Amino acid sequence: MGTVTIGVSIAVPEPHGSLLQERRAGFGDAAAHGIPTHVTLLPPTEVDAGALAAVEAHLSEVAAAGRPFPMRLCGTGTFRPLSPVVYVRVDRGAEECAWLQSRVRDASGPLERELQFPYHPHVTVAHGIDEAAMDRAFAELAEFEAEWPCMGFALYEQGADGVWRKLREFVFGGSGVVVPPQVGHVERGSIASR
Repeated sequence: MGTVTIGVSIAVPEPHGSLLQERRAGFGDAAAHGIPTHVTLLPPTEVDAGALAAVEAHLSEVAAAGRPFPMRLCGTGTFRPLSPVVYVRVDRGAEECAWLQSRVRDASGPLERELQFPYHPHVTVAHGIDEAAMDRAFAELAEFEAEWPCMGFALYEQGADGVWRKLREFVFGGSGVVVPPQVGHVERGSIASR
C-alpha cells in the first residue's frame, strides 16, 4: 500500500490565509503556493497509507476533547540562526495549540513522534530564502494582526507534486470559547518544526 506524508494543522482563515500566502510568495518562498497558511499541530510525518483510518479515528477523539478558543496573530518573529524561518507570532491561543499538538502526538495514538525542536506555534511567512528577503518579511509583517475563533483543525496530505491538500476537517466537540483542560505554559522563543 505504501506510505503517505501527512500533517495536522489549524488553517488561518480568509482573508488572512490568502494574504499571508501571497506575501510569502512575494518574498520569494517557492513553496508558498503549495502550503496553505496554517499553525502546525503535527509536522510532516510519514505513515503507512493503511493507517489513515486509525489516524482519522485518533484525530476525531482529540477534536472531541477540545473546545473552541480565540486565536490571535500579531507581529513577527524568527528562528534564525538555528532555522531559516520568519513567522507571524501566535499572540493568543498558543497554550491551546500546545495542548492540541501534545494530544495529537500522544503515545496512546498512531502519531507518536519526537519533534526536531520544542513546539512553538507560529505561522511561517518565509522559509529558506535569502537573508535580505527574510529581513524584509520580518519588517513588512511586523504590524500584521488577525483574530478569529478556532473551531477545529484539519488533516492534510502532501502530494507527489509537493502540494498539501486537506483530507478532512475535525471540529471541536464542545461549545463556547474555553481553554482545554490541563493547558501548560508555552516557552517563548523556542524553536518549532515547520
